[in-house]
Amino acid sequence: PSFGFLFDIDGVLVRGKTPIPAARTAFQKLVNSQGQFLVPVVFVTNAGNCLRQNKADQLSHLLGVPISQDQVMMSHSPLRMFKRYHEKCVLVSGQGPLLDIAQDLGFCQPITIDTLREKRPLLDAVDHDRRPNVLHSQEQLFSLSTVVLFGEPVRWETSLQLIIDVLLTSGYPGNPYEQENYPHIPVLACNMDLMWVAEAQSPRFGHGTFMVCLENIYKKITGKDLKYEALMGKPSRLTYQYAEHLIRAQALQRSWEQPIHTLYAVGDNLMTDVYGANLYWEKELARAAAARCRSVLVCTGVYSPHRQAPPDAGDSVTEAAFHGHRDFRFDPGLVEPDHIVPDVDAAVDLVFQLENFAP
Repeated sequence: PSFGFLFDIDGVLVRGKTPIPAARTAFQKLVNSQGQFLVPVVFVTNAGNCLRQNKADQLSHLLGVPISQDQVMMSHSPLRMFKRYHEKCVLVSGQGPLLDIAQDLGFCQPITIDTLREKRPLLDAVDHDRRPNVLHSQEQLFSLSTVVLFGEPVRWETSLQLIIDVLLTSGYPGNPYEQENYPHIPVLACNMDLMWVAEAQSPRFGHGTFMVCLENIYKKITGKDLKYEALMGKPSRLTYQYAEHLIRAQALQRSWEQPIHTLYAVGDNLMTDVYGANLYWEKELARAAAARCRSVLVCTGVYSPHRQAPPDAGDSVTEAAFHGHRDFRFDPGLVEPDHIVPDVDAAVDLVFQLENFAP
């Protein structure tokens, strides 16, 4: 094969925990009788609340084919490359086994929001029932050097308050605010999805919505923009570079000598899957060695042809409705998919046809 697949998960293969029927059919076409993939495949998800191995096991069960963790790319996977932060004391926000995830990525001193709240109980004051009955004496000072946002937390008010505390005290929560310390300590963020699709009929809040809250609270208090050291997850170029690396590693492992010329990004979200694929290929035209990236939009998730204007009608897409992250420019051309198909099974058929690939 001279091509590879980048599959989104939520809205393409599953809705919440329910498999989309077309997914199993599609993946039977992608493996041989021994369960080996006929083409390189990477699952590129903006989810970040579990370890790669757990997601691989879940996908293997749902799709009925063996998936390895090397085929799975979580929104936080590129953090493995940020080694300059691995030895530092970092605050991690999100849900799931956060400490396990952080340590698996290489972080040696992660501290969760819950741990910070235990050390500084007076800081979490929105929920009256969670306020401490007895005033605690201040413990020995400790400092946090970086904030890592893995995904949306459960208790937004607690996370928003404590992250703001860390940013406005230069990493010493519990101290008085020092707004003159700007720019603040580094913030690394994964998963910018404003919304995602589960079993509900309408899309649900994603981590991007939490980030909108954090950014606006910070600006309201300080009058300045919250800055990110790095943004990861689709549509970030960093994510697609890492995904292409994984695709090429698979081809090398299988001793496929044909160069990978094209990546097909199959997703359900105009603002992440389509925008990211288009942005990556647009930016990477100068790199002769890079595979071109083509977007294939399915209608089983966030995108519905009945719910919004056709993506090729650039005049009907306005910047006021831009669902991408604040730090990404609006361009109607970047949300135009190369292909629109009903579901992931149709996407596989289309790509095989385009590539004249007959398994």
